[in-house]
Amino acid sequence: MIDSHCHLDPTVFSGDEGVDAVVARAVAAGVSHMLTVGSGYGFDSADRALAVARRHPNVRCSVGLHPHDAAEFTPERFEALLALAGQPEVLALGEMGLDYHYDRAPREVQRHAFREQLRAARALNLPVIIHDRESDGETLHILREEGAFATGVLYHCYTGNVAQMEEIVAEGGHISIPGIVTFKNSADMQAVAAAVPVDRLLVETDSPFLAPVPYRGRKNEPAYVPFTLARVAQLRGADPAELERHTDTNTRRFFRWS
Repeated sequence: MIDSHCHLDPTVFSGDEGVDAVVARAVAAGVSHMLTVGSGYGFDSADRALAVARRHPNVRCSVGLHPHDAAEFTPERFEALLALAGQPEVLALGEMGLDYHYDRAPREVQRHAFREQLRAARALNLPVIIHDRESDGETLHILREEGAFATGVLYHCYTGNVAQMEEIVAEGGHISIPGIVTFKNSADMQAVAAAVPVDRLLVETDSPFLAPVPYRGRKNEPAYVPFTLARVAQLRGADPAELERHTDTNTRRFFRWS
């Protein structure tokens, strides 16, 4: 099983619960591979993600600039980030996008950082991992304008509705379902999880956030992604082992992960 999106950042997992221990627990739980996201903890999170991927043969990474950190964008820092994108352990750019819920960076600054990353992804022929929160369709509009679907688009931790999901899938996009789907009050996400075409479906933890039931409220980690997959399988009336084969295949195909 593959966790398609986690943050194995040493600033989050440290001491006795360090990254190496988290990876070992995941493998013991049947999660053989993980994609750690080098975005979300400032520009430096990309370097840390690459270091983790180099230390663990079953871990690959992305690099990018989260919309929360978009105010850190400078041409010089972005050039250094893109230098990392050429490393063999790096399979995607992101997560990137728009977050109009927290608005931790001015919206125009978010848009600029987002578009610059999308243009770089096209030039590098890399897929992109998308963070979209309350942008009211603007994220999808920008993806279309920048031709992002040509190299691959994955909406991670998808929280939209079925109609929005269908728009993304129609463009060629993929959808990743997090542990929220196990929560009682997640009817919209459960409907999406049941309806996503099986060849566009991925699962993730988004650790250290959003631990699934029965670990809700605890720090999330890749070892818990089987609970998310089991719930998605239940919602779809599918055999969990068969669904796992699909989500693993989709993850490897999307990231070109050999």
